[in-house]
Amino acid sequence: MKKMKALLLDHHRPLSFTIMHRFLLKLSSSSTNPLRNSKFQRLILPSLNLFASGSPPPPSANPYSADSFRKSRAFSSKSRALGVRCISSEAGREAIEYDVVIIGAGPAGLSAAIRLKQLCQEKNTDLSVCVVEKGAEVGGHVISGNVFEPLALDELLPHWRQEQAPIEVAASSDKFWFLTKDRAIPLPSPFDNKGNYIISLSQLVRWLGGKAEELGIEIYPGFSASEVLYNASDEVVGIATKDMGISKDGSKKETFQPGVDIKGRVTLFAEGCRGSLSEKIIKKYKLREEVNAQHQTYALGIKEVWEIDESKHNPGEVIHALGWPLDPKTYGGSFLYHMNDRQVALGLVVALNYKNPFLNPYEEFQKLKHHPAIKRILEGGTVLQYGARTLNEGGFQSIPYPVFPGGAIIGCSAGFLNVPKIKGTHTAMKSGMLAAEAAFGALHEGSNMNTYWDSLRGSWVWKELYAARNYRPAFEYGLIPGLAVSAMEHYVLKGKVPFTLKHGKADHEATDLARKCKPIEYPKPDGVLSFDVPTSLYRSNTNHDHDQPSHLRLKDPKIPEKVNLPEYGAPESRYCPARVYEYVEDEEGKPKLQINAQNCLHCKACDIKDPKQNIEWTVPEGGGGPAYSVM
Repeated sequence: MKKMKALLLDHHRPLSFTIMHRFLLKLSSSSTNPLRNSKFQRLILPSLNLFASGSPPPPSANPYSADSFRKSRAFSSKSRALGVRCISSEAGREAIEYDVVIIGAGPAGLSAAIRLKQLCQEKNTDLSVCVVEKGAEVGGHVISGNVFEPLALDELLPHWRQEQAPIEVAASSDKFWFLTKDRAIPLPSPFDNKGNYIISLSQLVRWLGGKAEELGIEIYPGFSASEVLYNASDEVVGIATKDMGISKDGSKKETFQPGVDIKGRVTLFAEGCRGSLSEKIIKKYKLREEVNAQHQTYALGIKEVWEIDESKHNPGEVIHALGWPLDPKTYGGSFLYHMNDRQVALGLVVALNYKNPFLNPYEEFQKLKHHPAIKRILEGGTVLQYGARTLNEGGFQSIPYPVFPGGAIIGCSAGFLNVPKIKGTHTAMKSGMLAAEAAFGALHEGSNMNTYWDSLRGSWVWKELYAARNYRPAFEYGLIPGLAVSAMEHYVLKGKVPFTLKHGKADHEATDLARKCKPIEYPKPDGVLSFDVPTSLYRSNTNHDHDQPSHLRLKDPKIPEKVNLPEYGAPESRYCPARVYEYVEDEEGKPKLQINAQNCLHCKACDIKDPKQNIEWTVPEGGGGPAYSVM
């Protein structure tokens, strides 16, 4: 313990040291706490070293309908003193109670936490607020383009410009290209980024984490929320963090520590796109059916940050492109944003409803960098970081009812990305702020969480997404029809058409059989502009403890060899941007799927695109995964 205390005295350590220490001290306040033993030091000290490095169904058909929830009792301010955190121990597991528990320290989760504490100050009361984050550090799992629209931030923290926020490079120009193999044909830009900024979202989230800490919000990175907790009435009452120190064979290692039950009177899920617990909540309470929402659709975004020659650097320049290297039937596009410090963000977004199972998004991204218009910018430069993440593209049609008994779903877990704008940070933040206001009203003023839904529909988020609702489904008919419809929508009708287009098949159902498709041959990486997966993976700083059960679970272990390989040509070996899935020969020389879970970037593409929905993405031990710093 002396060694850990000495480490914590180092003022140059990152924010995660302080908040981890605070969490451990609070746990240790209980005499029954299992962490107060010699195993505690063996478990925690390695972690510290890591930080340094249509019509809805009738209410009667759904026991969790909005109608039945509206009739449920309001949160009682007498049930427990506001702002008081309680610790108890039940069945060998520590339990900590807060007024509000938030899962995910991203833009939505932190905005919700900050807004809650602001309301506490305004009303001269207090609520205890806890944010649980699976990444080793706040911002470590956050990746985005990102041309940032500051509308929500202006509302949340209006003085951010005077408070050293990492928002410095104003968007100065918009270019829109249609790419062929050798040409970049300029088109009229449909984007209006005046007043927006080119940022690193991971850096902004880290800054928001500091602001949250200043308000007294407790943020605990390195703890994976692995289970939803329910009471006898089937209401959500919090989450359980994942046990740590379990070996691959399921046995307990010397460092084993049971997870912690973190309970809240309100629980907000802000896990990001395809959140594992959020998806369980949506299915359990039939939240899509509640408002007749369509299925969610997704894309995979792959990104690198480069440092380029100063003579080629134009801070504030924004470039978006359609076309090559993707075929006309595959929706997607690319971007190149000039950041500060000679850095540029380059990315490719590929819709996951692509048909050809031989398509490899990672290799398509490598091809993109050899386009003459891109190559001339990157040549002589250096890759600083690599990463990938899925994003919601369902938009207005796919928003579920976001309120359930005991809490709400916010941010990209619900899906508020504006596809034609290619922006979702501002809408995610606003959704978190609105949910926070509803939670405060439920806890302090005797209302209920359904005011979140009402406020959401009355906000600029709803208006913005409604106007953009037909853009993405228009591309179901191909690139040219999609461009024609979206141009009519954007320039003439401005989202006011009297109909709403529907999405096509779910992404996993869109994959064609291999025998119907032509294999795609990709060029070998040159090691200058294009790279193999291990090289890129190294640049993501991804790390997991190898000796733990795989967090990527096969519902039926026979499907890969009996279905995916012979019928779909092993698509999991291509749609994953981290080579997690590969087929190797077993003892008899037969192909067998090998899962390299330690490579996982937490992008969730496998959970979405697997043709038979046989892969389930679950959280690994806390602190594992990528460690982004400029993404």
